Amino acid sequence: MSFATEFRIRSFKDVRRALLEREEIALVDVREEDPHARSHPLFAANLSFSRLELEAPVRLPRLDVPVVVFDDGEGLAERAARRLSELGYTDVALLDGGLQGWREAGGELFQDVNVPSKAFGELVESERHTPSLAAPQVLALLDHEADVVVLDARRFDEYQTMNIPGSISVPGAELVLRARQLAPNPATRIIVNCAGRTRSIIGAQSLINAGVPNPVAALRNGTIGWTLAGQALAHGSSRRFDPAVDNTHRLAAADSARAVADRARVGRTSRDEARRWAGEAVRTVYRFDVRTPEEYEAGHVPGFRNAPGGQLVQETDMFAPVRGARVILADNDGVRANMTASWLAQMNVEVYVVDGLGNADFGEKGPAPAARHAPTPPPADEITPAGLGALLQSPGTVVLDFTTSANYVKHHIPGAWFAIRGQLDQALRKLPDAQRYVVTCGSSLLARFAAPELAALTGRPVQVLSGGTNAWIETGLAVESGETRLASPRIDRYRRPYEGTENAREAMNAYLEWEYGLVAQLGRDGTHGFRVL
Repeated sequence: MSFATEFRIRSFKDVRRALLEREEIALVDVREEDPHARSHPLFAANLSFSRLELEAPVRLPRLDVPVVVFDDGEGLAERAARRLSELGYTDVALLDGGLQGWREAGGELFQDVNVPSKAFGELVESERHTPSLAAPQVLALLDHEADVVVLDARRFDEYQTMNIPGSISVPGAELVLRARQLAPNPATRIIVNCAGRTRSIIGAQSLINAGVPNPVAALRNGTIGWTLAGQALAHGSSRRFDPAVDNTHRLAAADSARAVADRARVGRTSRDEARRWAGEAVRTVYRFDVRTPEEYEAGHVPGFRNAPGGQLVQETDMFAPVRGARVILADNDGVRANMTASWLAQMNVEVYVVDGLGNADFGEKGPAPAARHAPTPPPADEITPAGLGALLQSPGTVVLDFTTSANYVKHHIPGAWFAIRGQLDQALRKLPDAQRYVVTCGSSLLARFAAPELAALTGRPVQVLSGGTNAWIETGLAVESGETRLASPRIDRYRRPYEGTENAREAMNAYLEWEYGLVAQLGRDGTHGFRVL
């Protein structure tokens, strides 16, 4: 019996019907991020086979959620469906014909990552005509020391990589909360930027929707547009908003944010009702604290995971991949949850904000706890960093590193090979003969799931590095860097057009042209249900 006959098959027509009727469905692309970014349906969430055990319990929290799995003929979908079933998922199906079947049935296919959010951003600009300024116009304002502030709506780490000179890091959900304090003079022009277009548009429109009195504009095409105009970016900047917010400004922002949420028909709930919904197991429920990671770790409502609001709107498919799920948001200021919810509601998400929270409700500290259904890693024969160091003094041991390719290039154990778990059989063809294997990743958690598969494929002893490459480094042992010994291609991450491709200008222009075309693609696809205030 083939794997395919072990699972129910769901057609393009059936999946489309579920999307249109707002039924719960997780349409899951189990390929790596790069092939996913090259072609996929609008609401397909990328959940690679290589990381299923780590990501599925968090991203698919309800075990009986309808899951439809696909690939593009690589043979991953059947393996992933079987693994999801082993993890306890009870409603797993295969997409009829995979990606090719979707294409042949007339389904629209999209490129890039976080496409629902990016397409929605383009729709917002199209319908609201969000004001924008071209890069040369913004540079002229800055050069003439005009009364202007530039607010970067990306994550702080993205801002540090490259930013508009003189700009301030204010990630998306923080904008409405902090704009009045950063630009107290209503005459001060506020310009919002990101790397491309989406967060610039959503950020600027957030300020406009919330009635901030200042003139507001998006930086047209973000840092990409800045670069294409031949203007220099800054690197390594550290200007951030002041965490403290004047109470007058906070109250004004809270009133306006609540009004925007009400216009978007955002639902209201309480802490106890949200907890009851999460425990009912009849609906997929995501509970997110949309404040900064630092605030979350200092204290959050039990059961809520951190999803900074700007990123939640930008990466909705990553945080909440189950279409038709219920999303519940919390903050401690009445601004960030309401503004974030207002956008999710416009994206056809059933979203609620928790009202009535006090300081005592934010009593759980530290990172989010493990997912409720997180699987126990299989038992493993472990080896210490010192033990591995001794083994490597003589031939016969091959080290396989299953971390992300970016982490591997940054640092890895001397002599280690990079491998993608989903391509392990192909990777083995590139490796030297081995008497034994040692597997690792950052913490060795993913490596522990890969170890039995490697043993089954090779028939050789396999050990897991205790504590992973992190422990190796903490022990003070030497590391290498660079793209050495790649047993698998670096397809686990899609390279963005601003990340140093060979034809950078060509790639950036092509990316912008793609974004401009998203509204037309939404129209052809017809499943989104977006509505713009």
